[in-house]
Amino acid sequence: METISENACFGGTQGVYKHASQATGTDMTFGLFQPAEASDGPVPVLWYLSGLTCTHENAMTKAGAQAWAAEQGIALVFPDTSPRGDGVADDEAYDLGQGAGFYVNATEDPWAPHFQMWDYVTEDLPELLFNSFALDAERQGITGHSMGGHGALTMAMALPDRFRSVSAFSPICNPTGSDWGKKQLGAYLGADTDRWSAHDASLLMQEVGFDGPMLIDTGTKDQFLDLLRPETLAAAIATRRQEAIFRMQPGYDHSYFFVSTFMEDHINFHAEALWA
Repeated sequence: METISENACFGGTQGVYKHASQATGTDMTFGLFQPAEASDGPVPVLWYLSGLTCTHENAMTKAGAQAWAAEQGIALVFPDTSPRGDGVADDEAYDLGQGAGFYVNATEDPWAPHFQMWDYVTEDLPELLFNSFALDAERQGITGHSMGGHGALTMAMALPDRFRSVSAFSPICNPTGSDWGKKQLGAYLGADTDRWSAHDASLLMQEVGFDGPMLIDTGTKDQFLDLLRPETLAAAIATRRQEAIFRMQPGYDHSYFFVSTFMEDHINFHAEALWA
């Protein structure tokens, strides 16, 4: 692992690191905020998965999360959204290829050799983090924005013993029924739509739900509402009687102005579960 940078931040350290990933077969970069309490022993950790076109850096610099994480004594992990570099497949469209890994393990060419983002986030990067930093593997939460909200929700429901809490900002709720999903899942996983359902938060909510607290925020002025399809997840939550807070925030759009506005709520929500 290579240290790219480390900066003092709200009494803790905001670092950026690079490592060789077995899952993607590439070098991967991630951000990690460690609060002051990490110097005394392992602290709870909150994963933040970013959206389309983002790198590890977007939320790290725009979300304002470190201040609230420092207050609560929890660490923040900011993974990248896809493999990158020479020899890694890409597409001219912003919503496929590099920057748009969709947090799945691709099975189709030309994506399969490197686009193994599910394994990267759930296996490869955690192994590195918990062996290298003072993080408590028994106290994990996960959140994300847009494509990252999709990833956070699907991972939380698919790995029931991993995360104590899950939240999402403007998540892609029903990718099997949306153009933000059909295109990518078809490209990465092939034409068999049965393989897509494991990566659809609304379908997973119907089938398995999440044994813990859940918080969802989406803006009523989000310019991508028809692609996000929040009503599908809301209906599944209601049908399952899932423990959840589902909020449509009046006047907010899809931007990091929205994310940063409600970041304190989300950090405090996770802290309550992580320190319980």
